[in-house]
Amino acid sequence: MAISVVMPALELTQETGKLVAWRKKEGERVVKGEPLLEVETDKAVVEIESPAEGILAGIRSQEGAIIPVGQTIAWIVKPGEAAPAEAAAEKPASRVAAAAQPSREIGTSAPQQTGSAGPKISPKARRLAQEQGVDIRKVQGSGAGGEILASDILAAAGSRGAVAPVAAASASVAVPQSSIARLMAERTTQSWTSVPHFFIGRDVDAGALVEARERLGAKIEKARGIRPTHTDLLIALVARALARHPRMNSSWSAEGLRQNLEVHVGVAIAVDDGVVAGVIHNADAADLGEIAIQRRDLTERARTNKLRPADISGATFTISNLGMYHVDAFTAIINPPQAGILAVGRIAERVVPVGGQPGIRPMVTLTLSCDHRVVDGARAAEFLNDLSESMRDAEEHLR
Repeated sequence: MAISVVMPALELTQETGKLVAWRKKEGERVVKGEPLLEVETDKAVVEIESPAEGILAGIRSQEGAIIPVGQTIAWIVKPGEAAPAEAAAEKPASRVAAAAQPSREIGTSAPQQTGSAGPKISPKARRLAQEQGVDIRKVQGSGAGGEILASDILAAAGSRGAVAPVAAASASVAVPQSSIARLMAERTTQSWTSVPHFFIGRDVDAGALVEARERLGAKIEKARGIRPTHTDLLIALVARALARHPRMNSSWSAEGLRQNLEVHVGVAIAVDDGVVAGVIHNADAADLGEIAIQRRDLTERARTNKLRPADISGATFTISNLGMYHVDAFTAIINPPQAGILAVGRIAERVVPVGGQPGIRPMVTLTLSCDHRVVDGARAAEFLNDLSESMRDAEEHLR
């Protein structure tokens, strides 16, 4: 029996996915679970595994195509079996209509659009058009059947803003962006405008953290072939602190506060088109060597477009470290529905009081962004204080 390969929904709000590359060719044998194609979402380029074992047949979508979630793009068949005939005859537009009206029963025909009905547009794109003041009649849709997508509205809004007034001294041009970059801009805007952020910061003596990395790092490198970074140590310490402060590990949803029973730490990773957050699952239970290996693996696959869906999903808290870029301090925008994100600056020597006298110590600035609906200032301060104290005795807390 033929098994359909569909454009997957990797996120709750995802409407379409971009087919970046097929990892197998028409007629090639595939094994269940092996990489079959690469899909670009608003977070990253993700490897999608084969849903079954057999022969890849009836490929309907080519690389570079923007495809609605749930649409069949190929089939996995048994040797000697042909792809279902209706797959070739079915028009993509009919799939779009079905996706746009999930309550319609299968087999009923959708009414045809008339000129008065206006252009075909997704609900999310229509909302964005209203917010951005974009006239949808002037937007060319890039979706199947000419459907206007959220990315089309964002592009139209950006192009409109990039047009310089006649009286302007200099001209400007619109810079093409990937869907990752455009939708990342949409998400950060949504977070900043809908999540009640507040920020607290603290300068922490990082001497013990540096020493712990030297002592523990040498042992881990000898045993596992990898030397943990300061980020790896912070992931471990943050995860353990989150386990002690469950409110900081909670999320906000339409139903209200939800406490996450597991600790999954997201790590911001810079890629060509923006930033993705790889996830270290159950980080509070992982030892430092395991965290270092997972973080390195996530970084390498993020930068070579080989992330899997599980690599970017489920984070309950995020760390963003810009210390390697010589940034002293910054504030970060929360990734909903998470309750917080920790911004980490560089470790640098500063003159600070040491035993009542001026001294030079390696210091780092931590800035915690919080969702005020989930945590208040006191709870956030308790978490940051606990984390800071564990950094002062890092080696003991990492054993």
